[in-house]
Amino acid sequence: QVQLVESGGGLVQAGGSLRLSCAASGRTFTNYAMGWFRQAPGKEREFVAALLWSSTTTHYGDSVKGRFTISRDNGKNTMYLQMNSLQPEDTAAYYCAARSVGGIRTLADYYDYWGQGTQVTVSS
Repeated sequence: QVQLVESGGGLVQAGGSLRLSCAASGRTFTNYAMGWFRQAPGKEREFVAALLWSSTTTHYGDSVKGRFTISRDNGKNTMYLQMNSLQPEDTAAYYCAARSVGGIRTLADYYDYWGQGTQVTVSS
């Protein structure tokens, strides 16, 4: 049973930074793609970033390119999202997701496992 547990959300002022963590357990994630999505109230779930667990391949949504960095620590089975230059429009619940086969996808429907989410609020 795959479990994904996010942490690191909180309240930050515009221009500030946060680092989210996603602790993964229950499987060997060698062939997995793992990603971050976010969802603001009244909006659809939006792709933020993703990586392949066993390579250097990463992919970012247009709205976060140059500000957010996705990474992982294989030894800790943990994925990170470093978020810099945060803006009020980044306010959302952020979710960690895992996909067992088929590589990176930007649509949430392709992902098999989800964490419970962590709230990020950016004040102006």
